[in-house]
Amino acid sequence: MSSTTAAPPKARTSTRPDRGERRTGMGSRLARLDSPVTSYYVLLSVSVVLVLIGLIMVLSASSVKSLEQTDNATPYLYFRKQLMFAIAGGVAMLVASRIPVRGWKALSLPLLGLSVVLQLLVFTPLGVTVNGNRNWVGVGGFTLQPSELAKIGLVLVGATILSAKRRSLGQVRHVVVPYLVPVVLGVLGLVLLGHDLGTAIVLVGIVGAVLFAAGVPRELFVWGGAVMAGGALYFIVTSPNRLSRFDVWLGKDTNPYGAARQPIHGRYALADGGWWGVGLGASREKWSWLPEAHNDFIFAILGEELGLPGTLVLLGLFCVFALVCYRIVLRTEDLFVRVAAAGIMAWLVVQAVVNIGAVIGLLPVIGVPLPLVSYGGSSLMTTMLALGILLSFARQEPGCAEALAAKPSVVKRSLAVLPGRRGRG
Repeated sequence: MSSTTAAPPKARTSTRPDRGERRTGMGSRLARLDSPVTSYYVLLSVSVVLVLIGLIMVLSASSVKSLEQTDNATPYLYFRKQLMFAIAGGVAMLVASRIPVRGWKALSLPLLGLSVVLQLLVFTPLGVTVNGNRNWVGVGGFTLQPSELAKIGLVLVGATILSAKRRSLGQVRHVVVPYLVPVVLGVLGLVLLGHDLGTAIVLVGIVGAVLFAAGVPRELFVWGGAVMAGGALYFIVTSPNRLSRFDVWLGKDTNPYGAARQPIHGRYALADGGWWGVGLGASREKWSWLPEAHNDFIFAILGEELGLPGTLVLLGLFCVFALVCYRIVLRTEDLFVRVAAAGIMAWLVVQAVVNIGAVIGLLPVIGVPLPLVSYGGSSLMTTMLALGILLSFARQEPGCAEALAAKPSVVKRSLAVLPGRRGRG
């Protein structure tokens, strides 16, 4: 009987990468985030997505009001206007992204001067009052909100002045003059003269971020915060309209047919949306129940139609925007870029927090739009212009401009796949 020797079992070969390979792969992905073009592309992507969400939601939220104003002729009245503003804003963003930093330093004073001149026109016969706020200029059928341009002016002028005085910012008098007095005081005074407290609060947030990024003494924030809080309290108690909004916020006024109508129906919309929403375009509150459904309370319509996932996506986009701005602030050596980027970041984040906080009931309603999402030409175009400025700053990151120049554009990549002209034989 012959004996057979069993062959040794074959070693199993695993197709899965080991831990070292997985770590290396993960490390390579994380290394890509440290690329010089990361800030540029992430900021551009977030901006485009937010604008697209805004256009979709304006189309949905304004369709009923468009039918009312056009005698059932078209549901696209407000959407067409918003689309036109988005295209113009896209052009402004593209042009702004190609202007170098020194160009924005040179344009800071002219932009602020233009905004002040336009703000002064508010108090002439060209001025228009909207919801108790005289903060608009109307020419023919076109209206403009000058305070939106003033936000960019305050950011750029503040960055220019404070970066030029960087070695003297330890002394309060060099911070106060000339930025706080007369620049900020003059612009803020004109806005408050038009009774627009909501815009004034956003302006204060911008100025605070500009000063913080510049590294001014901390005692200035203590005194400045006390003065601003006292001023805000004065404007609230002296205005029956603002006082009624605070009564609603504090729960003293719950009349669903009075001042409480808007915040109540805003929360109704969010409650109707529930976890998954009622479906895009299927909102019930936009049928003349919720005032300003396409404007200040568009977040409520988004929550009603797209549910919790829709609201979380929007909040996540604003968080990514803030992180990208913070990345630009950290990676630059130019104090002007650092201060201006912090000011624009504070502008959009503070305005989004104030708007969303009012919709969900955490803050009183003060009437500021949701950046890039709410209906409004002045707000959309100036916000996209500010995003173009941030893109310009992102291009200044070492290696970014060279990497963008080396990479072919979408048009060139598309033409490259077409058959070329062949020489004649």
